[in-house]
Amino acid sequence: MSERDRLAELEARHHKVTNELDQARRAVRDRYAAIVSEMSVEQLPEREFREIIGHVIRVSGSTALAALQALSAGKA
Repeated sequence: MSERDRLAELEARHHKVTNELDQARRAVRDRYAAIVSEMSVEQLPEREFREIIGHVIRVSGSTALAALQALSAGKA
């Protein structure tokens, strides 16, 4: 196999993997969107909702959950 053929094959594989990644991301986002559509998020201003979700993603879900549970425990 020539270098040119090898490059073409690698590029084809790269394209296929990129498409699969995009499809997987879309599926996860659709699943999460369905969860959010069942919640009463309209009680939050959009800016605050975006900020909350941004922080959760940035620090990781488990860290954010632990912090929120600590806040809830402190109010009890």
